[in-house]
Amino acid sequence: MSEVITEYRNENTKNIDILPTIDMVRKMNEEDKLVALAVEDASEQIAEAIDMIAKQFLRGGRLIYFGAGTSGRLGILDASECPPTFSVDTDMVQGIIAGGDAAIRTSVEGAEDNFDAGKKDAEILKPEDVAVVISASGNPKYLLGVLEKADEINCKTIGITCNSQGRIAEEAGLVICVEVGPEVIAGSSRLKAGTAQKMILNMLTTGSMIKIGKTYENFMIDLQAVNEKLKDRAIRIVAQISGVSHSEALSALLKSNWEIKTAIVSLELNSDVETSRKELRKHGGVLRKLLASKSAV
Repeated sequence: MSEVITEYRNENTKNIDILPTIDMVRKMNEEDKLVALAVEDASEQIAEAIDMIAKQFLRGGRLIYFGAGTSGRLGILDASECPPTFSVDTDMVQGIIAGGDAAIRTSVEGAEDNFDAGKKDAEILKPEDVAVVISASGNPKYLLGVLEKADEINCKTIGITCNSQGRIAEEAGLVICVEVGPEVIAGSSRLKAGTAQKMILNMLTTGSMIKIGKTYENFMIDLQAVNEKLKDRAIRIVAQISGVSHSEALSALLKSNWEIKTAIVSLELNSDVETSRKELRKHGGVLRKLLASKSAV
């Protein structure tokens, strides 16, 4: 069996175990600098994936990540941050890891090799969803099971991998392949491969949420203001977009139950909360569309 690319030995770090600590750090940093460039090379595929996900969101679909080990944990991390950031339901973006929840904290031996478990976990999928399988090597049988089930129900699939020769690259509908090169420690794909995967997941969720109107310019207008830091951010966002004082922004937010978009519409249209919410619904919750339509009148 030929060695997969993610297991190659890095010639630049062969002596890392005898280097002074500062040189060890510099070696790792040098390798990390290569990751962003490798991700950049996959920009077109990432953009295509974002458009696919956004389109399915607007059809009522969900984004479901599947992965084993580090890749599975990264998917869960990205999914868990969507509700507080964009005020979406917890089931809109989900992360599933081979071996179940126990595998989030500890290694579950053999979980990635279980084709049937992948196919069973993928029973959560619906035709309008997008299934994203994540793997540095691109070969876990668990993920091949996921892809087979997704294909059976005509669910769209995206594969994120660091190995163009992996099975995922053959089986997924859309492939985002970022070959970051050998790891600092041979085979430790939680390093450069993990960093690349995190960068891509950031782009997929952020980009698709932008496309469906979850931001205004680069403001996080759908955040859940559940603590003091986020309430302060909400006040600043409303004040900056509407051009009002912080006290006026706070007053509008208190009246609208800390709904940033509702507060902004109330200020811009001088309308009450219910009228503002109705206006937002008319425009699919997209603030830019609403404000543009009113300025054109």
